[in-house]
Amino acid sequence: MKPIPATIIKGDGVGPSIVDSALRVLDALDIELQYEYADVGKAALDAGASDPVPQSAVDSIERTGLVLKGPVTTPVGEGYSSVNVALRKRFNLFANVRPTLSLPGAQSRFENLDIITVRENTGGMYSGEGQTVTDDGNRAEALSVVTREQSEHIIRFAFELARERGRKKVTLAHKANIMKTTSGLFLRVGREIAEQYPDIEYDDVIVDACAMKLAMTPENFDVIVTTNLFGDILSDLCAGLVGGLGLAPGANIGDDCAMFEAVHGSAPDIAGQNIANPTSVILAAALMLDHLNEHQNAQRIRTAVRGVIADHDRVTPDLGGQGTTESYTDAVVERLQQD
Repeated sequence: MKPIPATIIKGDGVGPSIVDSALRVLDALDIELQYEYADVGKAALDAGASDPVPQSAVDSIERTGLVLKGPVTTPVGEGYSSVNVALRKRFNLFANVRPTLSLPGAQSRFENLDIITVRENTGGMYSGEGQTVTDDGNRAEALSVVTREQSEHIIRFAFELARERGRKKVTLAHKANIMKTTSGLFLRVGREIAEQYPDIEYDDVIVDACAMKLAMTPENFDVIVTTNLFGDILSDLCAGLVGGLGLAPGANIGDDCAMFEAVHGSAPDIAGQNIANPTSVILAAALMLDHLNEHQNAQRIRTAVRGVIADHDRVTPDLGGQGTTESYTDAVVERLQQD
């Protein structure tokens, strides 16, 4: 079988250590991947690149169409724009998919949650378009653009995903009561498309009410579809319901390219200490295998991770253990070798 090429972006902070963990897990499976390594963001600039998304990284992603990525620092309030946003727009990764799945043994407020957040990934307020500040620094503006094409693309994607995975319900989150143009268009398109999927229950909810209901009765949600900024917030809220961002993988899907990533930050304060939890990027690797139709191997990873966390087998301090990034990875790999 010909090796499957994949671009590996380790990121910065704890990124290199947790991506190395994910690669160890992948290498323990009966699937052959061929890695190309690329730097973006701070790592690229530190290596001498003049652009946080250098052409060498773009070329690699265009060749492979498949990316596994660690966290990349985005400067707050100044400096270069988000590399994550730049990559999503450059490769039209229009769908951000964030599964929220309870892991027995992880510290969380709820059990048996299984929610998928589907977020439009390229438009809306989060896209960073039209950002200006007056010369005196007293007025700032940003532009939010929502199109019918973007809305149809992501909402239909959410319904197709629900149908493919045997899901029963899609909830559209919006703010059309106030943002009558942008959210209003998204809501209208959602209601139109929902009529084409009579086999799937549909409802829509104002985003602030959605956040409240997620905090109180998250078991009532199945698939959530929403716009870019709202999706960023709600998907993090969902991660908090099952133990935090360290357990939350993410997928960015386009027609010709897909990127799978840890969704938490780069945590430079613990970089190099061998205590970072690699679960998020290991589970992102499982999502990547699902994308490659390697569902059995993807499930093997999830089963191994669930077992390690449930048994507190060499887990990292954030999971209540005294293990290290390396020992946690050892535990996952051992279970894969034994199954």
